[in-house]
Amino acid sequence: MGRAKLVDIEVMLSWASSMTWKSLYPILSLSKTVYQKGISLTKKAIKQVKSTLQRNPLYPKWDILIQAL
Repeated sequence: MGRAKLVDIEVMLSWASSMTWKSLYPILSLSKTVYQKGISLTKKAIKQVKSTLQRNPLYPKWDILIQAL
C-alpha cells in the first residue's frame, strides 16, 4: 500500500499493522480515550518519558525506540 486513503479507523489500523521494520510488525491498540485539552505534563513527568526514548544515531530526527516504563 504505497498510498492509502486513511478514511476510517479500520483502514488506518490495517495500513499501520502492515508496516514492518527489520521484519517486525508493530503491535497496535486503539485508544478511545478522550483527553482534556490544555493539560500538560510536569517537568518531572516529561523527564521520565524522555528517559524511555532512544534515538537511532543514523536517523536521529526520524527514528526512536520507545521502551516501556
